[in-house]
Amino acid sequence: MTTTDVTTENPQSPRAERVSHALVRDVALPGGAGTLALVTIDNGLDHTKPSTFGPLGIASLTEALTSVKARVQAGEVAAVAVTGKPYFLAAGADLSQIASVTGRDAALELGRSGHAAYELLHTMGVPTFAFVNGVALGGGLELALNCDYRTVASDVRALALPETGLGLVPGWGGAYLVPRLIGVEKALEVILTRPATNKPFNAKQATEIGLMDAILDPADFLEESIRWAARVLSGEVVVERRELDDQQTWDAVAAGARKRLDAVIHGSRPAPYRALDLVAAARTASREEAFAAEDEALADLIMSDEMRSSVYAFGLVSGGKKPVGAPDRSLAQPVTRVGIVGAGLMAAQIALLFAQRLGVPVVMRDLDAERVEHGLAAVRSTVERLTSSGRMSEGTAARLVGSIHGTTDITEFASCDLVIEAVTEILDLKKRVFAELEGIVSPTTILATNTSALSITAMSADLQHPERVVGLHFFNPVAAMPLVEVIHAEHTSAEALATGFAVAAKLRKTAVLAADRPGFVVNRLLVLLLGVIVDAVEHGTPVEVADRALRPLGLPMPPFELFDLVGPAVGLHVLTSLREDLGDRFPRSPGLEKLVADGTRVVLDAPAKGLPKPVDPAIQAVFDGTRTVADEPLDEAGVLDSVLTALTVEIGHMLDEGVVATPQQIDLCMILGAGWGFHLGGITPYLDRTGYSERVLGRRILPDGVANVPA
Repeated sequence: MTTTDVTTENPQSPRAERVSHALVRDVALPGGAGTLALVTIDNGLDHTKPSTFGPLGIASLTEALTSVKARVQAGEVAAVAVTGKPYFLAAGADLSQIASVTGRDAALELGRSGHAAYELLHTMGVPTFAFVNGVALGGGLELALNCDYRTVASDVRALALPETGLGLVPGWGGAYLVPRLIGVEKALEVILTRPATNKPFNAKQATEIGLMDAILDPADFLEESIRWAARVLSGEVVVERRELDDQQTWDAVAAGARKRLDAVIHGSRPAPYRALDLVAAARTASREEAFAAEDEALADLIMSDEMRSSVYAFGLVSGGKKPVGAPDRSLAQPVTRVGIVGAGLMAAQIALLFAQRLGVPVVMRDLDAERVEHGLAAVRSTVERLTSSGRMSEGTAARLVGSIHGTTDITEFASCDLVIEAVTEILDLKKRVFAELEGIVSPTTILATNTSALSITAMSADLQHPERVVGLHFFNPVAAMPLVEVIHAEHTSAEALATGFAVAAKLRKTAVLAADRPGFVVNRLLVLLLGVIVDAVEHGTPVEVADRALRPLGLPMPPFELFDLVGPAVGLHVLTSLREDLGDRFPRSPGLEKLVADGTRVVLDAPAKGLPKPVDPAIQAVFDGTRTVADEPLDEAGVLDSVLTALTVEIGHMLDEGVVATPQQIDLCMILGAGWGFHLGGITPYLDRTGYSERVLGRRILPDGVANVPA
């Protein structure tokens, strides 16, 4: 085996690059087909630290492939393959190295060097293979795409080009190769749609659409891949490639994608548009022209606030798996049976999540059999959708449904280690629930509440053991939303907190510790945002103007659609409770009160899947009918300014109150719980960058340099 090595110190970077080395060894192909040069990408760390490519890693790959190509030309090598260390091919470019680039020339060179390295695979002179044994993201997947053929292990769960979600474009061949390989429509799903929803492909999905050529068992994946490669070389296996889409189809698909971008992100960030431009041109551009265009786009975007903000946000989310302020995990109580108080929609979602992720029996209890049956029916309906779509096997579905039990008998909670209340947001009701539970459950049972805004300290004040109560605030839809706010009430014990964090980790959620203050983090800011929007309408701003005002932020949905998702009654309840606790920074809304009282619809159905839902024109008349003061209406810029000013004020209060330990925790909550865009870098660096922090608070919120985003 020969090893290509370079120094691990990069004098151009503030952080030493952990180099992913390209290690080459020769493998005899079966049937006397000659020698396969196998190149393994390995950063020398364990399986929790994925291999990535920085400048030195690309240099290592270039050197290794250049050496192999010389041997090919000498007739010593019949085929070349690339693979990775266990569980990873490569997780793309090293984002910390990209973020440290300080000039456009250096950014341009980063793109060119990656293309040059990968082009060696294309021009190798013998068939090239990628044996995708694990995660392949961004430049890692593009490494495979630049090979002639690709195998993938069946247990690989993450294959993606996430660049447009990070303020970049697929810059090492992806924007050109993918549409030519799998068609322009599927390519735009890979490059635009999936990154927007953070949904990578698994091995089966990637093979079905043509990104991968063969899916093999992981147990002997490398050996089987080598045998498959030998069959390709002998002609026994022939991989068919699809014809290019015709120009008319190509242009129509690109035009449709542009309309959807305009409707959803409204030009708020450049990366998706630059990627779409590259894909649109990929049919007629030469390989050389397309790669040069990728280099130019990458160079422009690397120097943008969007990319640097995205890197900050990505770092927060990646680091969020190690919660700030969590007690020692050894203090967590074992959870072998879970109780859910209530059988409504939220309760049913929580029950299914616990049964699925913790693999423990769950009991849902409500006051009457009809409500219980309704909750169980919601569980069955969700499971049926998962099985019919192929995302869950029949056996798993049967196990899950069988593990969730419904009852009207509260004494069935006696054997539960964790009981979560998910009843109506009425403080006295929740207090009664806990009081009743305390006389039934064991002394070690942890009691949790899913309250979205109420005081947990007040909720547990009359208990004999308030220390066992912790907040576990899930977000709707429970299965999809990655955040759980773990709330520390006045008397919450370290054991209860540790159990909350341990449960969140097993549920594969990111947990953020928050103090027991009204609305915690997400609801306090999100409901304030919605309240300011509604307040602008109350004072004469047309509904459609207010609804468009936040477009420059590029949030996942406009405010009135978000109100519809949250539920107008829930939004009104939280807004009212926050106003009672925190004062008139949270406005009263007679129009919203009437909307809820009358059951008026807020938004209409979307014109097409993935497009925003338009506001129901009827709600304008509701607000007009409740308005008592005729004020000068605001334009969109004025509404946006009002929202950002209010959010800045509130974040200042939250930090003064110690709701979270750091501003970064607010950013993490808003990214994962409210859909605050990666391209904005979290809410606090955005407010710093746009000058709101200094204008409103007299200071920047984040310490200088934390977000690596210029003022």
